[in-house]
Formats: sequence, structure tokens, C-alpha cells
Amino acid sequence: MSELTRSMARGAIGLGLFAVVTVGIVAVTHSLTAGHIADNRLASQHQALGQVVPEAMHDGDLLDHAITLPAAEALGQPSEFTAWRARKNGRIQAVILPVIAHDGYSGDISLLVGIDAGGELTGVRVLAHKETPGLGDKIEVRKSDWITQFAGLSLDDPPIDQWAVKKDGGAFDAFTGATITPRAVIGTIRRSLEYFAANRAILLGEPEGDDP
Repeated sequence: MSELTRSMARGAIGLGLFAVVTVGIVAVTHSLTAGHIADNRLASQHQALGQVVPEAMHDGDLLDHAITLPAAEALGQPSEFTAWRARKNGRIQAVILPVIAHDGYSGDISLLVGIDAGGELTGVRVLAHKETPGLGDKIEVRKSDWITQFAGLSLDDPPIDQWAVKKDGGAFDAFTGATITPRAVIGTIRRSLEYFAANRAILLGEPEGDDP
């Protein structure tokens, strides 16, 4: 065997060992961090749900009362999705719907919309978006209190034809230099209220075999 061949063989063996070691390190790292990542994701979900439905409206962990709903185009959900019920003393007080506005300025806007048994909003929060920093990102509660104004409102307050930005003849302020983003959020919240009204019995009912 020539020196060149031996050198190539040693190189191949070295690369092979490096690959094995790298895969092993990645596997061990994943194993060590997977649980931590899952815990963080769970904590994040719990915090988000808690911001949408006040603690006084439930006496258990909101994550324990998840329900699976069929695809709902009105909510931007093309396939089955998970929603949550807030219970107190065994009775359903509110539901939390994950909704997606597909007409944001820079793409999808994911939100959580809480609605109580009477059809009033308990809260709305933005989970994810790609809107313009300094303009459209004011939909985030950490950037402004704009998103908090919806708590307590319903399809009747304001009237359904007022669920729009003022530029479109509605009751809600937009942001200076950014109308598309609030328009998308307001439209999605309105559709969420309409979805609730149309599916109230399913969302608040407790048919046999439903979650405990």
C-alpha cells in the first residue's frame, strides 16, 4: 500500500470517527435538553392562556381542558386544532380559541381569543407575527395596550358593522402608518365571535365522552 493510499485511509477513518462522535454528542445534547424545552413550551402555553382568561374564571389548569375541534376556515385553521375550556366548579366559563389572521401586512398573525359563556371577549393576545417593528408590532401587549381594549366587547358591543378600523367606518383606532395589521386583527377577532355564536352549543356543551 502506497503512502498516499495509507494517508487517504487514515483520513477516511478520522472523518468516520468524527462523524460518529458528532452524532453521539448531538444525541446526548438532545436527550438532555428535550425535557427542558418541553417544560419551557408548556410554561409558555400556560402563561399565554392565563393572559386571555382571568384566573378568577377558572379553578384548574387550563391546559388540562383541551378540546379538539374540526377545521375552521373562519379561524384560519385548515385542519383539526386544539382549543381550551376554562372551568370553575365543574362548569365551563369560557373557551380559548387559537386563531390565525392570514391577511397581516407581513404574513400570518397568530392569536389567542378568549370568549366567555355569554359571548363576551375575556381577552386577546398575539402569539406570533412578522409585522413591521415600530409599526405593526404594536399589536403585542409588551409594545402597547392596544390589544387589551377588546376585553369585555362582543358582537353587540360595538355593533357588528363597527368591528373595523375607523378608516373603514368602524369603531377601532389603527396605528399611525399601519392600518393593515390592526385591520387583520380586528377582522379575525370578529370572525372568532361569529364562530363562537354559531358553535356555542358545541364549545360550551359537555356531551358524553368529552374531556373531564
